Amino acid sequence: MRILHTSDWHLGRRLGRYDRAEEFAAVCREIEGIARERAVDLVLVSGDLFDRPVPPLDVLRMGIEALRSLAEQAPVVVVAGNHDAPELFDTLTPLLAPQRVHLVGSIRRPEEGGVLGPDELGVPAVVGCLPFLREGRVVDFMRDAGTWYGAYADRVAALCRTMSDALVRRAGTELVALLMAHFLVSGVRIDREAPRGERELHLGEAYAATAQAIPPGPQYVAMGHIHAPQPVPGAPVPAEYAGSPLPLDFGEAGERKRVAIVEVEPGRLATVTSVELAAGRPLVRAQGRWSELEARAEELADAYVDLTVDARDAAPDLADRARERFPFLVRVRAARPAGAPGAPVVEGHRSLPERYADYRREVHGRDPEPELLALFRELLDELDAPV
Repeated sequence: MRILHTSDWHLGRRLGRYDRAEEFAAVCREIEGIARERAVDLVLVSGDLFDRPVPPLDVLRMGIEALRSLAEQAPVVVVAGNHDAPELFDTLTPLLAPQRVHLVGSIRRPEEGGVLGPDELGVPAVVGCLPFLREGRVVDFMRDAGTWYGAYADRVAALCRTMSDALVRRAGTELVALLMAHFLVSGVRIDREAPRGERELHLGEAYAATAQAIPPGPQYVAMGHIHAPQPVPGAPVPAEYAGSPLPLDFGEAGERKRVAIVEVEPGRLATVTSVELAAGRPLVRAQGRWSELEARAEELADAYVDLTVDARDAAPDLADRARERFPFLVRVRAARPAGAPGAPVVEGHRSLPERYADYRREVHGRDPEPELLALFRELLDELDAPV
């Protein structure tokens, strides 16, 4: 059978002051077109369908319509990610399941909705569903079994083993066994030089599992949470982060976004190919002297731009000039080149999180905690303030 694996749509996410609804709609249509062209038998969406737990009504409508359109080609299974509200998914499930859209919001026993099979899906496959596990949350059926112990990584591994054992038993020799989950595996490749679309609070070691959490039983493991498309390092079976379909912040600039097409049959490990996605406006980080950047204005006219201007060119009207020259400017700041003497940085062009970090270093003598900066950025995003 042929499976389309996609993830981390983050419908409703803005980039600075820009609403990207048209881009999200376009990439959803592109994914639907790929599903039809490739004649897929099943669609897996491994979490973070929405960017907020309670999305605005227009965003909720967009997500439901996109899933229903995909379900016209093949049944769709979605697990909740760390940005999604399990309660919303569980509320929508009985309404959408008759239309072949299956949302799994809460971590459930395999026999109580944690594993979906031919009876629910109508295809010869069993899918183990593992939504995002929040730190400190107790999963009752694991605690009752006496296996709920240790660190976060141990709990994720125990849940994966439980799902895998159920998958193998139910799949037998005639069904395809698939696991879908939303968590971080240590060792994945992430560009942290600029803000990313993943929630920083859930990218730390406290939320990291090891590759040994991936069980050897499934024929393919569809992972969500990391936006850079890549295989899971060290996994014992084919396991992939499909990645986000659009670059969601400048730490994702230049990433080649895709959906994964998975070919698999009972008794054999899956093979995976990537189909690149073209929808969406590019994101570009550019730095240099103002004259150099201004010379690139035509080249960057259609891109979201994050500018770092040499501090020697900083002036009180820098932000105004940048907005005038770059139609989709998101951020502009002035910075002194490493090791170069020169005029002081114009503080008016530093972002609010940067200024707060400077304050913490000056007053308290240390950098602010990454989690605190992450919350600060999320608050600014909610207020639609410049960051």
